[in-house]
Order: sequence, then structure tokens, then C-alpha cells
Amino acid sequence: MLAMRTINQVALVVEDLDEAVRRYWKLCGIGPWRIYTYQPPLVKDMTYRGRRHDYRMRLALAQMGDMMLELIQSLSDENIYTEHLREKGPGLHHVGIVVPSVEEAVAGAAVAGIQVLQSGRGYGLRGDGAYAYMDTQSLLGMIVEFIEFPKERVPPEAVYPR
Repeated sequence: MLAMRTINQVALVVEDLDEAVRRYWKLCGIGPWRIYTYQPPLVKDMTYRGRRHDYRMRLALAQMGDMMLELIQSLSDENIYTEHLREKGPGLHHVGIVVPSVEEAVAGAAVAGIQVLQSGRGYGLRGDGAYAYMDTQSLLGMIVEFIEFPKERVPPEAVYPR
């Protein structure tokens, strides 16, 4: 089961992250953006379509009230962001739901026959934090991500605007 009482995050796939954060800041006043590169060794356990696979992405996070906006630029060939760009172009990719335990949320979804498309864990300062993108496109018309925030994030690589 997907307990979607609150959508905590909306995410878009972009071709150029730096250009996108500038555009969202200048046109919409959204920011500041905290920018990270997700790849090993920061993200320790990554999967893609049912197998262990290290992918790379740059992402930017900004709060809009209670909602987080995420922009993602793929840096590798095999991942769900590159698939999205190839099939649909840039744009809305997924909604995120904060859960206490990604492992428990994934197990609950599996009971309903919903599988993980891509996942990662260990991106927090102390190796905690996890996320899992669920294969809900055909059921809901969108991907749903379960997010278990780490207790403390590593510092961002950059912040825009400074």
C-alpha cells in the first residue's frame, strides 16, 4: 500500500542543473538551492531495476513552504532520470513522500505488487538516509518516491544564490 497522505516533494528532471536553478531563482524567486552530487561513496547502496548499480546525478533542493522542490540532472547513462529524458524530455519526474522507514514502506508496497525502480541509501552524514522510487507509473501516471531523510545531511557542494 502507498500511504500518500502528504506529498512532501515534487521533482523535475533537467538537462542542465546550473541553468535550471538560475531560472527558477530569477523567474520564480525559488531558492536558495542546496546542490549535491549523489554517487558513491556518498550514496553507499544504489540499485537500478532490481540490480546493484552505481549511477550518478546532481540535484538541487529548495523549500517552498512545506514542500520541497528538487531538480535532478543525470550524470550517467543507466538510471531512471536518463530514461525520462530520453522518453519524455525534461519535466515533472516524481513526487516524494517522507516515510519513517523506506524499508517498511517498500515492503508494504511489495504486498500490493509494486516494485522498486531505483534506490539508494547511506547519504547522510552518519551513513543513514534512504530513498526508493516505486514503479507506479502505469498505476498512477507518475513515479512515487519514498524518502527517509538522514538525521543530518552532509554540507552541500554549493548554494545558489550565495
